[in-house]
Amino acid sequence: MAEKDDFLKTPVWYPILAAHTFLTSFVRLRPEAITALAMGEIVGGKSHPEVEAAIESLRQPMSVIPGNCFVSVDTCAPTDTERFVYKHGAVFSPESAWRYLALSRKVRTAAANGEVQNICLRSFRRMNRTREFRLFIKDGKLAAMSQYHLIRHFRRLEGDKMGFLKRAEDFVNQISWMLPIKDLVMDVYFTAEHRILIVDLNAWGEPTDPLLMRTWDRDWSEPAGIVLMPSPVAVARD
Repeated sequence: MAEKDDFLKTPVWYPILAAHTFLTSFVRLRPEAITALAMGEIVGGKSHPEVEAAIESLRQPMSVIPGNCFVSVDTCAPTDTERFVYKHGAVFSPESAWRYLALSRKVRTAAANGEVQNICLRSFRRMNRTREFRLFIKDGKLAAMSQYHLIRHFRRLEGDKMGFLKRAEDFVNQISWMLPIKDLVMDVYFTAEHRILIVDLNAWGEPTDPLLMRTWDRDWSEPAGIVLMPSPVAVARD
């Protein structure tokens, strides 16, 4: 069983929960490549051979992934980059994969802090934002569930919100015995076939965003159910 402090790293939890997430490959980085990533080095070749070597190590595993890839590192994805905003993180070439990891402040900081050993590769999947949720797991049980994207009210969720909650509760009960950490936050995606796929694991409490739960300072022993963005309120004019 994985060490508790390391379990939130994708290469650690993946072997345990692989049946419940996206098929993922891992490319180990040399220490020199990790240093280059922390410094945001983008250009390879003779000027930065460690970057060129890292890019080449991505070529074969990316070649067997159909279509675009989604890349991340052990503890985070480059969600703070322009590529993620406009392309949802999709990359096609090893050069592009490295470039957008190196452009991410989150990834550079993780590398500088010794939190990166691998680049994680999976097939890119355009996900329906209405089916992404954040699960708050306390003492191995589902304590609360929040809509993940807070851009607006999704009316289609209202009709089946209790169905989403029941499937999430059953899912957590199914996998809880495999979790060495009983308090954690899990980001998940509901497929059109009603499968639940794990997107990411996060630490319980700050700096993890509580989203619609608003604050960590609450009584988590009382289940909060599923919380969605409220529908817009029409303001009457005199």
